[in-house]
Amino acid sequence: MKLIRPVLLLICLFGLSSTNAQILSVKGRILDAKSQLPVEYASAALFRTVDSALVAGSVSDANGKFEIKKIVPGRYDLKITFLGYETKVISNLVITDAGLNTGVIHIAPMSSMLQEIGISGQASKNLNKIDKQQYNAAQFEAARGGSAIDVIKNLPSVTVNSQGEISMRGAMGFMVLLNGKPVLADVQTVLTQLPANAIDRVELITAPSAKYDPDGRSGIINIITKKGTADHLSLTINAQGGLPSTTDYGNQEKPRRFGGDMAMAFKKGKWDISAGANYTRNDNEGYREGDVYTKNFDNNTITRFPSNGERSFDRYNYAGRASFSFTPDSNNTISAGFYTGRRYQSRLADLLYHNTTSDLTTGALVHSATYFNSNLQRKEGSFNLGNLDFTHTFSNKSTLSASVQYEHDNLHGGTLNRNLQYPNTKDTIQFVNNPYRRPISAFRAKLDLSTPIGTGKLESGLQYRYDTQDGTFDYIVTPATSQPDIDQFKGTIHAVNKIYSAYSQYAGKSRALEYNAGLRYEYAERAVHLSYDIHPHILNLSNLFPSANILYHFSGSWSGKAGYSRRVQRTSNLELNPIPEREHSETLEEGDPDLLPEFVDLVEVGANYAFSKGTLFGTLYYQHIQNPIQRLNSVYADTILNRVYTNAGTAKLFGVETGLNVTPVTWCTLYLGANIYNYHVYGNIKILDEPVTVSNNKWAYSINGNASFQLDKTWNVQFSANYLYRRPTAQGQDGSFFVPNTTVRKSIMKGKIKVSLLWQNMNMGILGANKQRITTYGPAFFTTTNYISETDVLMINVSFTLNRFAGKLKLPVSETGEREF
Repeated sequence: MKLIRPVLLLICLFGLSSTNAQILSVKGRILDAKSQLPVEYASAALFRTVDSALVAGSVSDANGKFEIKKIVPGRYDLKITFLGYETKVISNLVITDAGLNTGVIHIAPMSSMLQEIGISGQASKNLNKIDKQQYNAAQFEAARGGSAIDVIKNLPSVTVNSQGEISMRGAMGFMVLLNGKPVLADVQTVLTQLPANAIDRVELITAPSAKYDPDGRSGIINIITKKGTADHLSLTINAQGGLPSTTDYGNQEKPRRFGGDMAMAFKKGKWDISAGANYTRNDNEGYREGDVYTKNFDNNTITRFPSNGERSFDRYNYAGRASFSFTPDSNNTISAGFYTGRRYQSRLADLLYHNTTSDLTTGALVHSATYFNSNLQRKEGSFNLGNLDFTHTFSNKSTLSASVQYEHDNLHGGTLNRNLQYPNTKDTIQFVNNPYRRPISAFRAKLDLSTPIGTGKLESGLQYRYDTQDGTFDYIVTPATSQPDIDQFKGTIHAVNKIYSAYSQYAGKSRALEYNAGLRYEYAERAVHLSYDIHPHILNLSNLFPSANILYHFSGSWSGKAGYSRRVQRTSNLELNPIPEREHSETLEEGDPDLLPEFVDLVEVGANYAFSKGTLFGTLYYQHIQNPIQRLNSVYADTILNRVYTNAGTAKLFGVETGLNVTPVTWCTLYLGANIYNYHVYGNIKILDEPVTVSNNKWAYSINGNASFQLDKTWNVQFSANYLYRRPTAQGQDGSFFVPNTTVRKSIMKGKIKVSLLWQNMNMGILGANKQRITTYGPAFFTTTNYISETDVLMINVSFTLNRFAGKLKLPVSETGEREF
């Protein structure tokens, strides 16, 4: 009943597909003259021969096809342009009442854009479209052998901090698509399991239209993976190994780094088959320095507990993927995909604490103690899913698509927290074991219809999403404690999320203007059941998500754009879980079952400039955020802080991002991306029924860049750096973070084998690389922690490629489970 009105509206819109009128048009297909691969996003413009006036234009799709509509009979000149390729003009085309099909049009890559081996074409390194920026993954050499994180952290508005947390335009809330399909999983986990070598390009969709799920405060990152070419077997195999850091951090064991991945694609006739697998072991050693104090105003005391010691990670993951696509005829396609994977992470923090309690007024020492804390946090997850898709194309070029996906995952782990005497660490003061198990099941079904109308197309669709999670949490203390609220540290949680949605949008083009506008409706149900609470926590929401984008081409070089999109940052089941977990000796962490999702109004306006040697863009953006979700601290006990996921009032964010990609000479390419923004968060809120005032207003910025030098046909050197300036949070700030890298690559066997030497986290004792200080404070506490991770790490990556990949390799990835990992 909830969707009767949207369904009726969509039925009416679907009916418009039968009214599409015949129109006169010019069609064709654009291919790379050397590789014979389709050229996507090439511009096709039609000029009147008599006066050279621009009549209309179009842009090629993923198959290189273009269509220029609403043309009257006459003589025309057709101009094909694309950055990195020679312009091609076909003169004196005669268009009759039957229209014109030019067939295949070949365009040749410029000499400055040729690859290092032979004369095969290379696409532009980045493009700007009506609602997105597109980047070629191959331009980031330091990512070779790594994961998708190593690719996207180089994009202008994307940053990765010392904790591995990924932000886009200053916010950690964004959505990930894999080849256009939603991935609702935890961003860090999904991208960790996707090999960088499998990625063809990345799209930043900064003002998403209504056809996309509205999830993600800052927009969408769409990762396009590679696929094979027709009638060929395409194969790529990568292997990587590395040495420990040149700096000794005094950790218990040295990290292990090795791994490999494989991707295969075969396309012949009606079949398109793909498969892939990867294994990665990527440990990390490091050190932690912390200083904390709390104030007890009732006892008039201040307790300080500084600490220092090891903070290291053991990490590995492996996965297998397979998919197939069958096209029985030109109007129908059936495809399916399967995924299974596993991820493991353990974090060891061995810290020496020096606790003192003093009189708050006089400073006189009341009590002091020194003890050793060993805290081992373990997370494991197995992920399994399958999807089935069907697409039918009608005679009027309308398409109807249906898809279903099911996922089941098993997440488990826990925290072992040992407080030990010092220096006799064999004597245990307290041992706390926090095990948990969180199996998840999720289902998604959607139906989409795309209908050509006039010079554009109308897209409409329905979707149903469902996920459920059953969590079991325990809390075992040895020796037994008289803690009064210990029953709230254990129990079960059952969470259910349902989302019903419908959308419709129209996208078109009129001469130099491109535009789209749409509306999405969602009804969302959320229920959280706790074992110790007889009343379930229910939240039902009904919302509209409008969107609009325009792009105007002022000339062949200049274009301007503007966009609006309403977004939502949904709560994860982890953020809703109120059962505390002992993160450290000094920290508890818990969620709030009544937490509200964030709602965001996003506006942007920008300009793009393409010139003979590169591209330049700049975008101003603004976000108004209701109910921003933050982890806020309060005092649980004199030596323990409680971190709670909380709605921190209201926030506003405005900034500017810019990107430059230029080839000043044939042997040198420069890339620079930057983002500067102001974040203001404010409000009067409550943390566990305690009133708290939140107010912070500061500027932050980030810079990502690289310089590539082609020394000869087989040698390439690239220097890259990522810098994140200190960033404001609701109760403090995250310090600056700097990571420089150098990559040297040698190609052999006509480019089939590439050997790369990577110098990661370059420090050389002077650069201050790969460390970050996190600081938070409130009326009754102050905490600052300096996280120091390993530097000067050497890695070797060997890659073998049989036949070139092109475009999308449609392999599935975990959706819901990895978000909760």
